[in-house]
Amino acid sequence: MTSLPRDTAPGSPDGGPSEHRVEHRIVIPGHVPMVALLGSGDSVLRAVEDGFPAVDVHVRGNEIAVTGQAGDVALASRLLDELVEVVEAGTQLTADVVRRSIRMLTAATASRPAEVLTFNILSSRGRTIRPKTVGQKRYVDAIDANTITFGIGPAGTGKTYLAMAKAVQALQSKQVNRIILTRPAVEAGERLGFLPGSLTEKIDPYLRPLYDALHDMMDPDAIPKLIDAGTIEVAPLAFMRGRSLNDSFIILDEAQNTTSEQMKMFLTRLGFGSRMVITGDATQVDLPGGTASGLRVIEDVLTGVDDVEFCRLTSSDVVRHRLVSDIIDAYARWDVATAPARDREAPRGGRRADHQRNDGRAGGR
Repeated sequence: MTSLPRDTAPGSPDGGPSEHRVEHRIVIPGHVPMVALLGSGDSVLRAVEDGFPAVDVHVRGNEIAVTGQAGDVALASRLLDELVEVVEAGTQLTADVVRRSIRMLTAATASRPAEVLTFNILSSRGRTIRPKTVGQKRYVDAIDANTITFGIGPAGTGKTYLAMAKAVQALQSKQVNRIILTRPAVEAGERLGFLPGSLTEKIDPYLRPLYDALHDMMDPDAIPKLIDAGTIEVAPLAFMRGRSLNDSFIILDEAQNTTSEQMKMFLTRLGFGSRMVITGDATQVDLPGGTASGLRVIEDVLTGVDDVEFCRLTSSDVVRHRLVSDIIDAYARWDVATAPARDREAPRGGRRADHQRNDGRAGGR
């Protein structure tokens, strides 16, 4: 790629620097299709312009001219360089990719957008699973580097989905012999007898999100065979008692709904050659009032323990509709603003426990 910077004006009429503008021209390599870089109907180009409203972007052939204040031009030009690398790696550009890339650049993170957005975790059924934010990339790197990893953050940040992708990758590369997926069945109070049907029929709906993720990553026809063979196990947390889990990739989902005793029970199932990922959102606790969440206390318990990593994802890592991130931030502001009133009411009505439940659950990982 060739970059051709030049000044377009020496300054403002009165000699001041406020109107000083520069132009930076970028020549796109011939092997990069301009339609892939600019997007269908120039949707990617419009997203770049929306991200830098003070910058003029003009395209002629395979040359892009960026004009504006020097700092804005430098950042917009760097963004275009990153997007070219993303296209060269075979990743499709969208307006959402542009917005995420701009956030990475303006946050001055150590990771470049092209490094994050082209990092392949798993390819299956014609699609590739990759991290989409710097936080997600750190999370995936932590899973690779540690035996036990905690992924803590709001709904939609990819905690469970990325952990599942790493589990399938580990199984396919023969790093482990089986995958074990578990959740605390707290909505049924781990007392499933009142529900109709067999035990499997009772617990399957609650564990359905884990099955759905598997179907995204593996041949659906192979999944029942792997489950029958015990290569993949999906079960409530209570079924983990008394076991030692060797050569396995084990995922505990919805860990905010474990008690401290359940968390200890689960972590001590770790066997030789195994890896654990624990995911949860500490703001969505469904435990009965007064019961402490095991996820909320475990970081204090394991402080200083080697080979254990805690990764915190935030609203900036949400990969659902833009409004989901805005909703999470709105709830956080509301929590801060109303906390004193809730604390005063807690002794009378147990409102504190209701707040922990955070009834606006989005239901995804």
